[in-house]
Amino acid sequence: MIELAGIIILGILAQWFAWKFKIPAILPLILIGLLVGPIAATYITDDGSKWIEPVWDGKKGLFPGESLYYFVSLAISIILFEGGLTLKRNEIKNVGPVITKLITLGAAITFFGSGIVAHYFFNLGWDLSFLFAGLIIVTGPTVITPILRNIPLKKDISTVLKWEGILIDPIGALVAVLVFEFISVGGGGGFTKTALIEFGKILLFGTTFGFTFAHALAYAINKKMIPHYLLNVVSLSTVLLVFVESEVFAHESGLLAVVVMGMVLGNGKLKNLKELLYFKESLSVLLISILFILLAANINMKDLMLLYTWKTAILFAIVVFVIRPLAVFASTMNSKLKLNEKIFISWVGPRGIVAAGIASLFGSKLLKQGVEGAEYITPLVFMIVLGTVLLNATTARLFAKLVGVFLKSSNGILFVGASKPSRLIASYLRDKGKRVVLIDSNKKFIEQAEDDDLEALNVNIYDDELRDNIELNDVGYLVALTGNDAVNKYALTSFSNIFGEHGAYRLASSIEVINATDEERKSFFTPQDDFINLSEAFREDPTIHEIDLKTESEYNNFLNILSKEEKSIPLFVENKKGIYLVTEFERENFDKKDITLSYLGKVMQADFKEEIVESTDNN
Repeated sequence: MIELAGIIILGILAQWFAWKFKIPAILPLILIGLLVGPIAATYITDDGSKWIEPVWDGKKGLFPGESLYYFVSLAISIILFEGGLTLKRNEIKNVGPVITKLITLGAAITFFGSGIVAHYFFNLGWDLSFLFAGLIIVTGPTVITPILRNIPLKKDISTVLKWEGILIDPIGALVAVLVFEFISVGGGGGFTKTALIEFGKILLFGTTFGFTFAHALAYAINKKMIPHYLLNVVSLSTVLLVFVESEVFAHESGLLAVVVMGMVLGNGKLKNLKELLYFKESLSVLLISILFILLAANINMKDLMLLYTWKTAILFAIVVFVIRPLAVFASTMNSKLKLNEKIFISWVGPRGIVAAGIASLFGSKLLKQGVEGAEYITPLVFMIVLGTVLLNATTARLFAKLVGVFLKSSNGILFVGASKPSRLIASYLRDKGKRVVLIDSNKKFIEQAEDDDLEALNVNIYDDELRDNIELNDVGYLVALTGNDAVNKYALTSFSNIFGEHGAYRLASSIEVINATDEERKSFFTPQDDFINLSEAFREDPTIHEIDLKTESEYNNFLNILSKEEKSIPLFVENKKGIYLVTEFERENFDKKDITLSYLGKVMQADFKEEIVESTDNN
């Protein structure tokens, strides 16, 4: 009981530690597992026992006999199902040819290159060599995201790394599963007619069960045949049912079945998909926490000593410094990525959860089958996982600076709220050459923003999803323009330190417009306007006007005119250095000569010439 509780406590503690210090969770999890397992047995305890003993002498420990194998199988099935849920057809098309090539051509180069190196350096059979190669294809998003979260990069680089990790996770797992099936049905030797038949059965039952049960579950959820409070547990039990049933009909087809099931559900019209994803993500965090401490603790020091050779260092170096760059450069040929961007993408390729988990599962199973060389699979993959995570977690930021992809200034703008006035203002800034992203929980607003050729995300401001979006690393301004004062305040309170490097602003409430102090007004989007004023100005004239002002007196006079007109709102001031919110311009105390002031709403008549350069109708 103490050991089991200890695993859960240590696992969640490792997850918190990883979150706090912004490192991949797999790193502290594996290190804790090694500490309480082989390190404790070898260097700490007097009797050579481990503090946490998953399996001891075959029939003792936390998971005696086949129990560990069953637990790992079920845990991996749930993790892979969640991975399948995130794999969307439209994402492969939208993220561009570079991503498509990385998960096809790049994966193929990694697969064949790593397999050949493993075969000749460790004298493994071709089947085991390619199983190892299949396992290290994947670069998981749970590993890449913490590494890149605090490195300001161009959107293109972040997008490539993020989506490669998401898309290749289930693909790499599927390749590893298929190679393993060939080994299993072939008895570790030649691929006989019987092996091919068994392999065909695995493909048939795996895809059939996954496809059929996915549609059945989606139908039951959409027709509300399952009460809401049972939705998540019924989905979980269905995943386990699919895995077990598929295994009964064709041994080792269960993992394929759950990946297919996840892919079908993720690409279907499931009304509760987001809720299902959140539940599975929480469950995966718990399972991963338990799983990797167990797997690392189950390794023996003699297994680790197999890697105590110069061949291990050369294998690691070739995989990381030769095969990965070769795959990236081949996949990015004729793309718009610059040389330094390709070099950085080549450097960042940490292996993750799926690789280590399936390696432990398959390694133990092949050992039981007596396959020669199977003892190398788990430690070799763990070496690649731990090595790449350590390398990238400690050097990615420095390397980004060395190759010149580290953004010295984050000038992107994040708008919270995608209403008509927000979209108009965002379009104006986009046309000025700014990167602008709008977020809103209103799906219709997001669709309308996309129709206006704006970058928009359907995100709830209260979800953690926004914090994990590494594609927003180049955002340095936060502007909250919703009609809800509480949402606007929450946005600044929660995200100013993440997205407001250069400034965070919000619409004031009607009460604040009257009673706010000068210090409080420094965070207001406009000095004295709330959402009602903004909306009325937009209805009066959905146009952003520009006026050139030559002197400080002209600037002050025109601002005074605007302050008296309820249906016109000052927005931005542009000078030779850039474009600024009026609030920001005043705060920085810039020179107020030879500037251009933009405002929304009713055209104001003044004693000097006004030029209207922007007219956008969002009706």
